[in-house]
Amino acid sequence: MNRRELLQRSVALGLSVVGSNALPGATAAALDRAKEATPPRPLTPPANESIPVAFLISEGAVVIDFCGPWEVFQRVSIPDRKYDAFSLYTVAESSSPIHTSGGMEITPKYTIANAPPPKVIVIPAQSPASEATKAWIRSATKNTDVTMSVCTGAFVLASTGLLSGKPATTHHGAYVDFAMQYPDIHVERGARFVEVGNLATAGGLTSGMDLAFRVVERYFGRDVANQTASVLEYQGQGWLNPSSNAEFAGPIKQSANHPVCAICGMEIDRSLSSTYKGKTYYFCVREHKQIFDASPEQFAAK
Repeated sequence: MNRRELLQRSVALGLSVVGSNALPGATAAALDRAKEATPPRPLTPPANESIPVAFLISEGAVVIDFCGPWEVFQRVSIPDRKYDAFSLYTVAESSSPIHTSGGMEITPKYTIANAPPPKVIVIPAQSPASEATKAWIRSATKNTDVTMSVCTGAFVLASTGLLSGKPATTHHGAYVDFAMQYPDIHVERGARFVEVGNLATAGGLTSGMDLAFRVVERYFGRDVANQTASVLEYQGQGWLNPSSNAEFAGPIKQSANHPVCAICGMEIDRSLSSTYKGKTYYFCVREHKQIFDASPEQFAAK
């Protein structure tokens, strides 16, 4: 699944509302909030059982978004512990096979009607959630230690209302879409992941692995998380620094030969363009062209 497909699957844009934090520019304050945020409290694992982790999936679920964290959790090894650290299972609205990015087919182990109560929920990028699935997320999250989204899975989590008034992040190519659709959420541009209470949101794709390492650290300490990373030969350090996606805080640099999307500052599709006051503007997805055409004065170069 490429970036355009990912965004088109995950984002149902409200074209008439542009939140103040949707526009490129207000990134420093977001990064400062991330740096000043109180570190989340350590988590206490159960003494005599595994920590149940539900991976919520639907059509189009992006493989690395859930398989990356899955591998992190399943590789955790605690000496002398009788039970596996984590017990992992997939959950979907129905038991029908799910077709993920790249065509992989997965048969969910449980449905939202019969899934065991999770202590951790992982929500990857996927199709928009039904009302029944949103209700399950809201209900289950009342008792989770962590409910985490990965990449544009943030749109699914946000659609439940649980992120309202809170900071969150998503794939850097979806910052603007996220802010426009959910203007009451403080979009943390340049954050690798954001944690608030028992909710957490990761940036794009591999960011989900870093957030999973952070969850491991909160349960079992940094030494265990480091050992898990070593077993996986994972050399990333993003899990140690929530602000380590800072390179994505601002828009891509553009030039006459390398224009970027007039809405979000991302790579363009040259077949999508509009002309305003004699200047041509390009866009990455059709929805962004529609937004521009509805109110070009908001986005035209000054």
